[in-house]
Amino acid sequence: MSAGSSDPLEGFDATVHAPNRLRICALLDAVEEAEFGLVQKQLDLSASVLSKHVTVLMGAGYVEQRKAVRDTRQRVWLRLTRQGRSAYQGHLAALRAIVGPSEPGR
Repeated sequence: MSAGSSDPLEGFDATVHAPNRLRICALLDAVEEAEFGLVQKQLDLSASVLSKHVTVLMGAGYVEQRKAVRDTRQRVWLRLTRQGRSAYQGHLAALRAIVGPSEPGR
């Protein structure tokens, strides 16, 4: 959110907001990159569901993939782009603005 803005929805990103995409972004925000299989296992998603959401995030320019051979098998690594990291952080800020400050003692 910009310094002068009071609109809590300014950073809200519908692409990131979908629960599985939000979880993917959260996981990738914590690392430089992660192997597709690890993301799949950590989030307990099928390969097809993860692939579908990664495709949406890639289409938005939020995620990049890198393919390489490891242990004689082709592997795919995922990472948030700078734009994706910014969108994810902006979305978190918007969610925090929407829900407001937590009450003391709660």
